[in-house]
Amino acid sequence: MAEVEEQVEEKKSAELASMGDEEVIEKLRTGYESIRAELGKVIVGMEEVIEELLIAVFARGHCLLEGVPGLAKTLLISSLSQALDLSFKRIQFTPDLMPSDITGTEVIQDDPDTGQRKFKFLGGPIFANVILADEINRTPPKTQAALLEAMQERQVSVGRKQFKLKEPFFVLATQNPLEQEGTYPLPEAQQDRFLFKVFVDYPSSEQETEIMKRVTAAGEEEIQKVLGGDDIVALQGVVRRVPVADHVFEYAKRIVRASRPGWEDALDLAGEWISWGAGPRASIYLITAARCRAILHGQVHVSCDDIAAVAKPIFRHRIAPNFAAQAEGITADRLVEMILEKVPRDQA
Repeated sequence: MAEVEEQVEEKKSAELASMGDEEVIEKLRTGYESIRAELGKVIVGMEEVIEELLIAVFARGHCLLEGVPGLAKTLLISSLSQALDLSFKRIQFTPDLMPSDITGTEVIQDDPDTGQRKFKFLGGPIFANVILADEINRTPPKTQAALLEAMQERQVSVGRKQFKLKEPFFVLATQNPLEQEGTYPLPEAQQDRFLFKVFVDYPSSEQETEIMKRVTAAGEEEIQKVLGGDDIVALQGVVRRVPVADHVFEYAKRIVRASRPGWEDALDLAGEWISWGAGPRASIYLITAARCRAILHGQVHVSCDDIAAVAKPIFRHRIAPNFAAQAEGITADRLVEMILEKVPRDQA
């Protein structure tokens, strides 16, 4: 059975390698629409959330979803895993979760050939393509940090050994608002590893009616698999080859540097409302996510509008409103809106 599966994967890889970029781009668009259709069988609404989640996947990034309990964050991610022909592991983060519960550990075993004892590594749930880090902020920072190396380097270090993670690999995490009891704030370094931070809000009146009808009805819709691992890796490669003009690079750089208080390029509002601004990773992610969005919206190049469209989920966990802003009720999202209003898009 394993040999048959391997032959099928090799055949898929050969087919993808023989395609031109235009064919692969069309495959990405088709796969994107198919995944949205499959998710629509169990998820009501959330169009913007689903788009941002899929942009993160195709852009080879990780995604953090925040919202109060009961908004189907976990259902959304588990449903996405069903639509992708990938290995999937769910890690329920709790206050007593240990780092080794995520990465795995070494155990002593007897070697049947030599009779000697030796260490053998038993991999944890991090060794999967799709990781659902459920309620990630309900565990202490020490355990949260166990994901850092995996998210950035796509490897796990245990003892003196490094273990590579199989591509594609992405962490899709959920968290509850920090005001809720029993939550720990994510360290800034870990938040920065997430391409997007996506807010999940309450459904509309019509959507809530539809949710009640679906959930209480008999039977469940079965989600069909749409894309496999080789498909996603190929699509991620094509996303990085979408052309970006110099003025678009400049626009992305200007809005990032405009958020840094005390810097020459900063806007006045940065010094007034922001404790610290976005770092270079925000610039990189703006370009990467905008490339993916451009393809999904039928474009063959990236525009400044694509940069602006992905700015909020990229910036909202990378800039910190200061006490004055918090006292005035100015959120990170509002600060992003103010920056986008001030920085012109047509400047060469």
